[in-house]
Amino acid sequence: MEELSRLLRIRFEKVAPFLDERTRRLVAAAEAEALGRGGITLVSRETGLCRETIRLGLTELHQGVPSAIERIRKPGGGRKRTEQKDPTLKSSLERLIDPITRGDPESPLRWTCKSTRQLAEALKSQGHQASHRMVAEMLHEMGYSLQGNRKTLEGESHPDRNAQFEYIHRQVSRFQENGQPVISVDTKKKELVGHFKNGGREWQPQGEPEPVEIYDFPSAAQGKVAPYGVYDPTRNEGWVNVGTDHDTAAFAVESIRRWWQMMGTTAYPHARQLLITADSGGSNGARVRLWKVALQAFANETGLQVTVCHFPPGTSKWNKIEHRLFSAISQNWRGRPLISHEIIVNLIAGTTNSQGLKVQSGLDRNHYPKGIKVSDEEMATLNLRRADFHGEWNYSILPQMP
Repeated sequence: MEELSRLLRIRFEKVAPFLDERTRRLVAAAEAEALGRGGITLVSRETGLCRETIRLGLTELHQGVPSAIERIRKPGGGRKRTEQKDPTLKSSLERLIDPITRGDPESPLRWTCKSTRQLAEALKSQGHQASHRMVAEMLHEMGYSLQGNRKTLEGESHPDRNAQFEYIHRQVSRFQENGQPVISVDTKKKELVGHFKNGGREWQPQGEPEPVEIYDFPSAAQGKVAPYGVYDPTRNEGWVNVGTDHDTAAFAVESIRRWWQMMGTTAYPHARQLLITADSGGSNGARVRLWKVALQAFANETGLQVTVCHFPPGTSKWNKIEHRLFSAISQNWRGRPLISHEIIVNLIAGTTNSQGLKVQSGLDRNHYPKGIKVSDEEMATLNLRRADFHGEWNYSILPQMP
C-alpha cells in the first residue's frame, strides 16, 4: 500500500502542472475508480484534492464527455478556505483537542477522542464558522487520525483519568495567562555510551556505513547516561541534564534547578510560582518522598511556590515533553552512535524542529546514591499543601520561612 501511494503521488505531481481545474478532478477520479474501495480516500490524501471534488469527477466520468464549452476558473479562483478567512480557527481547534490528545510520543501521528461534530459545535460556540467535515479535513492536515476511544494495552484506566487531564489543562492555562512558568519533566530512555548501533539512518558516503559493535554488551560501554528533560511549552524550549549516575529524585530536582539557573530566571524574571507536570512513577513519582523533600529545598532556595500535577498511572505518553522534546531528540540523533558524553550533549543541544524548538543541554557528573530513606518526621516538616481534587496527584510546596 505504501508503494502504491508513492507511485500515485509521483504520477499526479508529474501531470498536475499541465492540468486545469476540470481535468485535474477527472484524472483524480479515474485513479480513484481504478483503485476501487478506499480509492477516493487514498487519492485525496496523496493529491490534496478534497473527497467532494473527486466524487464530482466520478459523476462527470460516468455521465460521459461533457460539453467543450465549460467555464474553467482562473488559478486562485473559487471560494476561499475557512481557515484563510479565519486565521484563529486552527489555533482554537488545537486548544480544544490538546487537553486529551492521545498518541505515540515517538510518532507525529496523534488522535483525539472527541468527535468532529463535538469539536465543530465547540468552535461555533466560540464564534467560528465550522462544520464537522471541515474539522475532519483540518484534523487530517494536522496529523490526527480517527481511531478507537482508548488504547487497551495500557491496562486498567483510572476512573478520574480524563478529569485529571482537564484539571492539568486548566492549571497550565491559568499559569500561562498569569505569566508564570510551566514545565513538563521526565527522564528519557537511558543510553549506552560507546560504538553501539543507534536506530535510524543518516547520510554517509555510499558503501561506508558507520562501524559499530555487533553486540550491545553493557560491559563494553563507557557507561550509561540518563537524560532528564525539562520542557517549557509556553516558549517551546527545553533543557536536558545528561546525568552519568543514578536516576534518582535528587537528580530530577537538580535537573530542574539547572534549568531554572540556565534558562528559567532569564525567561521569567518576575516569577513567583512554578507549575510542574510529571508522570506518576519514576524518579519524579507521586509517591516518592525524596522528590518532595528535594522540591522543598528548591522552593526554599528560589522563593518559588512549586505546584506539581502528576498524570494518572499508565498515561505517561500524554506528558508534553514526550512528543514535544524527546521525539525530536530521537529523530536528531538517529543513526549516529553515541560514542562520548560530548557528542550526546552536542546532539541534544543541536535539536530543533519546524516549530522552532530550542534546546540547551549540559553534563551532570554528580553522584546520586540510591536507597535514601525519608522519615515520617522529615515529611511532617514540609510546607506541603494538597489540592482538594486528588491531593496525591496535585499539590504545592511553599517556601519555608527562615
